Amino acid sequence: MKYDYDVRHLNIDAFARAQGRIDGSKVLTDFGRLVDEAQGVATEKTVHFTAQGAVRPDGGSGEQIWLVLTGEVALPQICQRCLGPVDVPVLFHREFRFVATEELAESEDEASDEDVLVLSRDFNLLELIEDELLMALPVVPKHEVCPAPVKLQVSDPDFVEEVSEKPNPFAVLGQLKNKH
Repeated sequence: MKYDYDVRHLNIDAFARAQGRIDGSKVLTDFGRLVDEAQGVATEKTVHFTAQGAVRPDGGSGEQIWLVLTGEVALPQICQRCLGPVDVPVLFHREFRFVATEELAESEDEASDEDVLVLSRDFNLLELIEDELLMALPVVPKHEVCPAPVKLQVSDPDFVEEVSEKPNPFAVLGQLKNKH
């Protein structure tokens, strides 16, 4: 049986129990903060993502709701080496466990290795995808190899530095020695 899921209003519990899967793509303009990171250029880029719901045993007699999420985009950035445009591949693969309340999520998130979120009947999956892509952005975007040689000199070609001979600091001491 095939389900159509609304990625902006996803019932996480029902999605996981149905072992739902979403293979989706959205244009970059659907992710405002990512567009800001791309300096508003290349809005025709596409964010690809997959979401898989699962119910796993909790080690006791209960069960846990899980979401396995991946996302990727080639985000336009400015190379910090040559200052030219560069498409930076940004991707993530994360697993999230869902719990009933915010308090439980806070306490378990600090004590566990996995990310813990609050179970919701109206969960915006696109916001989570955007958050994860933003956290996966490189701190210093750059080309593997810049397309043009990088100028590593910072002097002005019109600037001519006067070369002056510096006085020897010991010359004064030598003059004092000769006076005695």
